[in-house]
Amino acid sequence: MQHQRVLVLDFGGQYNQLIARRVRDLGVYCDLKSCDMTVEAIRAYDPIGIIFTGGPNSVYDPAAPQIDGEILALGIPVLGICYGCQLIAHTLGGRVERAAQSEYGKREFSFVKASPLSEGIPAASVCWMSHTDHVTEVPQGFAVLASTESCPVTVYGSAERRIYGVQFHPEVVHSEYGNKLLENFLYQVCGAKGDWTMKNFVAEQVAALKEKLGGKRVLCAMSGGVDSAVAAALVHRAAGDNLTCVFVDHGLLRKGESEEVMTVFKEGLGMNLVRADAGERFLTKLEGVSEPEQKRKIIGAEFIKVFEAEAKKIGAVDFLVQGTIYPDVIESGKDKSAVIKSHHNVGGLPSVVDFKEIVEPLRDLFKDEVRRVGTELGLPESVVQRQPFPGPGLAIRIMGEVTREKLATLREADFIFREEIAKAGLNREIWQYFAVITNSKTVGVQGDFRTYENVIALRAVTSVDAMTADWARIPFDVLERISTRITNEVPHANRIVYDITSKPPATIEWE
Repeated sequence: MQHQRVLVLDFGGQYNQLIARRVRDLGVYCDLKSCDMTVEAIRAYDPIGIIFTGGPNSVYDPAAPQIDGEILALGIPVLGICYGCQLIAHTLGGRVERAAQSEYGKREFSFVKASPLSEGIPAASVCWMSHTDHVTEVPQGFAVLASTESCPVTVYGSAERRIYGVQFHPEVVHSEYGNKLLENFLYQVCGAKGDWTMKNFVAEQVAALKEKLGGKRVLCAMSGGVDSAVAAALVHRAAGDNLTCVFVDHGLLRKGESEEVMTVFKEGLGMNLVRADAGERFLTKLEGVSEPEQKRKIIGAEFIKVFEAEAKKIGAVDFLVQGTIYPDVIESGKDKSAVIKSHHNVGGLPSVVDFKEIVEPLRDLFKDEVRRVGTELGLPESVVQRQPFPGPGLAIRIMGEVTREKLATLREADFIFREEIAKAGLNREIWQYFAVITNSKTVGVQGDFRTYENVIALRAVTSVDAMTADWARIPFDVLERISTRITNEVPHANRIVYDITSKPPATIEWE
């Protein structure tokens, strides 16, 4: 089945993946493509609508990305956001100028004329601005639809041509009715039917996989993470016993995770799942190693060796399953057919498997869509909502050398942190949260004894796509419970600190 599709053309703005996610959340399939996509390619794509994203440039800069004016003559509805809004005006003969005052942050705007975009939205509401240039004169045949005090052309458009420009960012949560505006564009202007659902995706994908994989041998490398788990479950529904999954347990997972993988997939789903218990092997290789990049390389190389040994036992297969998801495809900047996501962020995995073709059943999905597919497939919430987790596991959440003692301490501290966040009902609000063992030791007093232990840091962030992140404002009473429990229940823990650094300047992980 061919879904209705919207084309999102990327002009380099920071919220561009978010725009695509919002469109899909509203029940319409879309792809994020480069702004240099040709008119011929756009015609072949056959979208019901096109969205021009924001971007950091000025339309008058000679190096700024432009568009072929013919795109606006195709008769396809177009919505320009921020830079996209300015670009449409500039291309069609309007005027764009540097604003006397830049607008950043929340602003109240008011509709001055009704249009399909304003349906169901109050006359005045809050939007999120982030611009220096703005449209000062709309193209001929277009009307000003909304304004702010300092931005006279906040929204403009032509109902006849079905082309609209919006200076603010409707895709961000700070724009009060931004989602409604996008919904209006999709359904009132583009005529969307809302045929993109994860239930439909699962049914269509399983049918396609059955036809592709029918009777062939399939191999999947499972990490225990959300992407590989959902990919394996989806392929298993189509391939059944012809699928073999290899789970390389490097001994660096969080508390209870390796056991849960076996319980859910081997016992629960009846999957042909092989567990390679290699914890001691990895720990031995990591002895005396403190440098983060060296730890990553050792783990990556060892992972490939372990997987290769298991793959040789299985022999030649027809297909290798990988949990590539849409952000991996976008960020690669490569043609879809050339994209191979290295398992566990490690290069070289495909080269050690005797296979004919790679299968990537989730490559068109964003992370939140992958989670919804997992729910549709009946996977437990503990698997579907699992925290983002780095391939090298807890090894890069232990500063310095990885030891058995530090691993044991970190597992327990991290488990308590995650358990209390869930009890407080914050687990869906916070993007990622975990504990870290630092390389700094401090004095403590526990009971009648003086202690000298490594400081444990707690890290929790809110984010949309992990490219930027803000530290989560966990209530003090929750932090107090976490600190009290860890220092009382976990050996070698006498001091807890909370990381309140955003990204940038920091990263989410510590190593």
